[in-house]
Formats: sequence, C-alpha cells, structure tokens
Amino acid sequence: MTSNYVTRDNFGMYANGDSGPGPALMGANTLLGNDVYNKDGEDLGDIKEFMIDMASGKVAYAVLSYGGLLGMGDKLFAVPWAALTLDTENKRFTLNVLKDALKDAPGFDKDRWPAMSDRTWASGVHKFYGTPYSAD
Repeated sequence: MTSNYVTRDNFGMYANGDSGPGPALMGANTLLGNDVYNKDGEDLGDIKEFMIDMASGKVAYAVLSYGGLLGMGDKLFAVPWAALTLDTENKRFTLNVLKDALKDAPGFDKDRWPAMSDRTWASGVHKFYGTPYSAD
C-alpha cells in the first residue's frame, strides 16, 4: 500500500479537494513517510522528520531517508525545505537532484545527527541543494 498524504489523513482534511486545507497548507503528520522522487522519476527515499526553526516557526529541513534495508543502514539527509516541491498529481515530493549525486550529499546516520543550527553546516547543505541560505 502506498503511503502518502492522502492515505495518512486520519482527520479527513483532504477528503474534499474543493475545500479545506491543501495543497497550500498541509498537516505535518500526513507528510511524514511521503516518498521523494527526482524529476527523472527515480525514488530518492522518504521523509522521516521535519526540523522546525523555533524562532520563525517555519520548516527548515525535511529529513530524507535513503538506502538501507527495512530501516537498517539508511543514510539520512537534511534537505532544505525550499529544495522540495509537492507533486500533488503523484502525491509525493520532488527533489531536483540526481540519484547518484546523493552519494556526495551531506548526510548522516541516525546515531550521529549534525548540529543543524551551526551556520557552517547549514551553509554547506544549502549550497549542495542550490537553495538560498541566510544566517539571520
């Protein structure tokens, strides 16, 4: 069974496509576990977590899990929110990066999370994904 924001909607918020929230305003829990593909249709993984900037209240990163088997050996990536696009037709996210390029992406494992508020780390992540970064 496919897991996407419609199948994870426990409150019926997307049941009527003509009214209610979405796609401009979405429930965070319905987006967890959503697939991420690139523009070539390659599966890049799925969203495991959202990192919220507590000062602004905005989503800073979506944590993407890629690789491994049954959750073992997955590599995690903090993808800047601005690098993701919601594909409402396929009910998944699109990330404009080649699958092979993820080998060189700044990633981490589940037991060694980076200091995401570190400006040097954040600048490198944004540079890799081609998104603007402001340390303000």
